[in-house]
Amino acid sequence: MAVIEVGSQQYRINNIFCVARNYVAHAKEMGSTIADEPMIFIKPNSAVLQPGAPIVLPAWSNDVHHELELVVLIGEGGKNIDQAAALQHVVAYGLGLDLTARDVQAAAKKAGNPWTLAKGFDGAAVLSDFVPAADIDPTCQAFTLHINGELRQSAQTQQMAFSVAQLIAWLSSKFTLQAGDLIYSGTPEGVGPIVAGDRLQLAWPNRLVAEFEVLAAA
Repeated sequence: MAVIEVGSQQYRINNIFCVARNYVAHAKEMGSTIADEPMIFIKPNSAVLQPGAPIVLPAWSNDVHHELELVVLIGEGGKNIDQAAALQHVVAYGLGLDLTARDVQAAAKKAGNPWTLAKGFDGAAVLSDFVPAADIDPTCQAFTLHINGELRQSAQTQQMAFSVAQLIAWLSSKFTLQAGDLIYSGTPEGVGPIVAGDRLQLAWPNRLVAEFEVLAAA
């Protein structure tokens, strides 16, 4: 099981909760709207891909898309966490890519089937390193994705429909959160395909940079 290091502490990655729509512009580009409550799906922790490893595209999809996100690492779990205290349960933040086999997802949507295959394949939960949460206000952060030096996505967390604190409170009202859980907090507009040979750079100014190479399936 993958481990995230935060200072001298190690956290084994547990559940991976993902927010399907949390930026209005992205919902519009996907032909959707944002509901009154978060729309959540789960990736298996076997989907995690950590820094230093290449992104290997699945052989059974011809249209894998990038989705840049702020990722929240839960350090202290709980049930029915109050929104006012929610950020106290966060130990660190990082950047991630919710990779999506868009053609497989479209077929699943059309048939009324779950998205699990499109969202949960090996390597579909890309992660940067993490930085401690102590001095970070998640409501006013900015980060970017460049592909081959070209800006593809630019996120401003104040544009989230549901803040990190709201997400933690809502999730903990439905699930018992545990140390090591990750929350992929949603992607801004600009999602699109990646192909073999692409070089991706995730950047959070003054915090971290993570780079990944994209490879074709062996």
